Amino acid sequence: MKSLLAFLGVVSLALGVAGIFLPLLPTTPFLLLAAWLFVRSSPRLYAWLMSHPRLGEYIRNFRENRAIPLRVKVVSVAMVWLTIGFCIVAVVGQWWWAQAALALTAAAITWHILSYATLKK
Repeated sequence: MKSLLAFLGVVSLALGVAGIFLPLLPTTPFLLLAAWLFVRSSPRLYAWLMSHPRLGEYIRNFRENRAIPLRVKVVSVAMVWLTIGFCIVAVVGQWWWAQAALALTAAAITWHILSYATLKK
C-alpha cells in the first residue's frame, strides 16, 4: 500500500509541477495531495518535498496561512485569461456556446483564486 501511495504522490507532484506552466491545471492542490500521500508512504519523499526551495514554499504558505502570494495571484489570473481568451477567439470562434463555457470557466477560476487571502510577506 505504501508503494501505491508513493506512486500516486509522484503522479500528483508531476501534475502540480505541470500546473505551474499550464493555467487550467492547479498547482497547489496537487502539491498538497502529494505531501499528504508522501506523509503516509515515505517520510524521505515528504522531507524532500517540504525542503524543496520552490515547491515546499507553495505547500507551507497554503497550509500555514491559507493564502496565496500577490505575485502568484496576478500571474495565475493573467495566464488563465490569456490562455482561455486565445481559445475563445482562435480555437472555438464559431461556437458561441463553447465560448460562453470557456468564459464562465475562466471567471470561476479567477473567482476561486481571488477568494483566498493574499499572503503578506
